[in-house]
Amino acid sequence: MTRDLVNGAAGGVLATAVMSAVMLAGDRAGLMPDQPPKRIARAFLPGHRHRPKRGEGALGAITHFGFGAACGALYALTCGRRRPPVALGVAYGLAIWLVSYQGWVPRLGILPPISGDRPGRPAVMAAGHAVYGAVLALVVNGLGTAGDGR
Repeated sequence: MTRDLVNGAAGGVLATAVMSAVMLAGDRAGLMPDQPPKRIARAFLPGHRHRPKRGEGALGAITHFGFGAACGALYALTCGRRRPPVALGVAYGLAIWLVSYQGWVPRLGILPPISGDRPGRPAVMAAGHAVYGAVLALVVNGLGTAGDGR
């Protein structure tokens, strides 16, 4: 179980890095000018929740990678020693996106729900989370068999 948690957390960190590259590409394309992790961190820092704050970028990155690691650990723990298809990882990543950006993020007033968000951001976020899930599944599947002789 500990090995699954560690493998999943490592996979989640790597998957978050790749997902972040997708999000930065969306930013550079003008589809997502304000990164959601930074906006989420901003909402929890003291002061007005919709004005930029000192440290929000760093805090956003740290919490984004922490959330990615935790979600990766949960995925690996759920999969155990099985090697589910990458499509399951993609579905998992998209489920995280839906629960977050159609659920708790808008409920806390941080960003609008997916259906009411600015054009472009939902597509970038869906792609980023699909990539997160695919990378997570590939890494967890690979790490889970690294010492098995397969």
